[in-house]
Amino acid sequence: MPSHRILVVDDEDILREGIRAYLCAHGFEVAEANSCAKAKDLFQTFKPDVAVVDYLLGDGNALDLLPKLRDIDPDTPVLILTSHGSIDLAVRAIKEGADQFLTKPLEFAALHVLIKRALERERTRRKLAASRTRDARDAIEPFLGSSASIRQLAQDSRRVVSAESPILIQGETGTGKSVLARWLHSHGPRTDEAFVEFNCAGLSRELVETEFFGHERGAFTGAVSAKMGLLEVAHRGTVFLDELGDMDVQIQPKLLKVLEEKRFRRVGELRDRQVDVRLIAATHQDLEQLVKEKSFRADLYFRVSTIPLVIPPLRERIEDLIPLARRLVVDIAIDLGAGDVSLTTESERALAGYSWPGNIRELRNVLERAILLRDGSKLTPRNLRFANSVDSGALIEHGSAVPDTTSSLAENERRHIERVLRASGGSVVAAAKVLGLSRSSLYERLKKHAIDPSTASSDR
Repeated sequence: MPSHRILVVDDEDILREGIRAYLCAHGFEVAEANSCAKAKDLFQTFKPDVAVVDYLLGDGNALDLLPKLRDIDPDTPVLILTSHGSIDLAVRAIKEGADQFLTKPLEFAALHVLIKRALERERTRRKLAASRTRDARDAIEPFLGSSASIRQLAQDSRRVVSAESPILIQGETGTGKSVLARWLHSHGPRTDEAFVEFNCAGLSRELVETEFFGHERGAFTGAVSAKMGLLEVAHRGTVFLDELGDMDVQIQPKLLKVLEEKRFRRVGELRDRQVDVRLIAATHQDLEQLVKEKSFRADLYFRVSTIPLVIPPLRERIEDLIPLARRLVVDIAIDLGAGDVSLTTESERALAGYSWPGNIRELRNVLERAILLRDGSKLTPRNLRFANSVDSGALIEHGSAVPDTTSSLAENERRHIERVLRASGGSVVAAAKVLGLSRSSLYERLKKHAIDPSTASSDR
C-alpha cells in the first residue's frame, strides 16, 4: 500500500524538520513548505492526505490560506498549529474548515494520533460516498413502469414515506421488497442515519435473538465479550426486517415491546435499553393466515401492518417488463464492464412471453447470464435461458410464436396461456404451476379468453 502523504507547513525550520523526521519514521511521505504561497503550490501538486499548517507564516496566516486550500480540495483534512491559542481563534479556524486546532509546544505523538484519526474519518467519508454512489447506480427504480398497479404503489409510497409508523411490504419472492424498503429509507426523514437489514428466514431463535438484540458477556457459552445488536446499530435510523413471517414466535413479543415501548434488553441483561428506530418489514407470506394458524401473533400483526404496501408480481404488470429489462441490461453491462449491450426485438418478445415466477430477481439473473454468454453486443433469444424448462423450450423452439409486443396485453396473455397449456399436455394443474397462478386463477383466465384446455389433451 502507498504511504499516506502529509504536507507540513511551518516557517520554523527546526520544528518543521522535526515533524518531518518523526512522520517519516512512522511510514508517512512528507512534503514541506515554509510559506502560504509554497503551501498552496504543494497542496495542488503533492496532493496530501492531511495538511499540518502553522497559524502564523511570513506571508499570511492559516485563516487566509484555508479558503484557498478548500478551493483546491474541500475534503483534505487540515490541522492548524499555533503558539498563541485562544477559544476565539479555534472557533474561527473550525468555521473556516480546519479539522483540528493544536497549541505549541507540540507533542509529536499527539500529532500522530490526530493525523491517524483524520485519515480514518476521511477514509470513512470516502467509503460512505462510494457506497451511496454504488447504491444509487445499482438500485432499481421501484416504480419503473406505466401499469396502473405500479402507479398506485408509487402514489401510496410517496404518501407514507415520511411516516414514523411501521410499514409492511407484501409481495412475492423477487418482486423487489428490499428495493422499496431502501427507497423509503433514502427518501424519508432518517436518510442520513443507518439502514440495517435483517432476514428472519432460516435462522435459529438463539441466533436471531443475539444478532437482533445483542448479548452481554457470559450470557451463554461462547459469549466471551458483550455484543451490540442490530437494534442499537440502527438507533435513529431504519430497521428492515425481511421475511418477517418466518420470525420465531418466541422472539415476536420482544419485537412488539420494541415497537410499542422503544425498549429492549440484550440477551443476559437485566436492564432495559432505549432505542429509536423506524421499522419496515416485508414478507411473501399471508400474515393473516399465519395468525389464524397461531404461528404469528395477532397483536404484532396489527402493529406492523399499520401501513401496508403491496408490490404486484411481474406477470400482473407485463407492460412494465420491457422498460425494466432495458434498464437492467444497461446497469448490468456497466457492472460487468461489458460495453454497449442491447436487446433485440425478438429477445424482447421472448421476455414478454415468459411467466416470470421469480419476478424481477429472476429477470435480472436471466439478463446477467445472457450478457455473460452473448456473442456480440445484441442479446438474442438464444442467449436467454429461463429457469423453467417448459417456458424456455417453448420460447426458443417456437420463437416466431412468442407474443408480439405490438399486440394487446390480453392477446399476449391468451397466446401465452395456450402455448403453456400445449407444452403441459393440457394439464391445468401443470400449466398453473408454470404460470405462477393458482388453479382457480387460471380457470378464471381460461373462461375470460374462452380457452378450452381439452383441445390439447384431457385434464387429469
